[in-house]
Amino acid sequence: MDTTFMARAIQLALENVRSGNGGPFGSVIVKDGIMLAEAANQVTATNDPTAHAEVLAIRQACHKLADFELRGCHLYTSCEPCPMCLGAIYWARIDKVFFASLAADAAHAGFDDSAIYSEIAQPHQHREIPMIPMMREEALAAFYAWEEHPGKIRY
Repeated sequence: MDTTFMARAIQLALENVRSGNGGPFGSVIVKDGIMLAEAANQVTATNDPTAHAEVLAIRQACHKLADFELRGCHLYTSCEPCPMCLGAIYWARIDKVFFASLAADAAHAGFDDSAIYSEIAQPHQHREIPMIPMMREEALAAFYAWEEHPGKIRY
């Protein structure tokens, strides 16, 4: 745990708000005490709903390491990660996450992701956005091809 890296994540969040570039979120990724990446939320600046600070920092760190996994890395983020960022963190296999403010603090400021957590737990047919299964048998062909592919890289 390093307060310098968390202070930088918080500073990125504050600077982002003050500059008008996006929401109040900043993240830093560190490996072996060296900062690999840093990012601030860019959702409104780029019209990209996936441009959360954590996701952008993960992309930078993976690019820098030329690897899709961030084993051995720590993420410092100004706020508890949302469901999307949490998924990205797990897919990247980050070792440890340090966060400052809570999801409840973000919700109080208008960034409430509790509905997403509730939706994930719902059966497909009961979700707010209809999730309609179709053409499963045809789609399975891609998984069969993957299983047989000799050069596949598991992740």
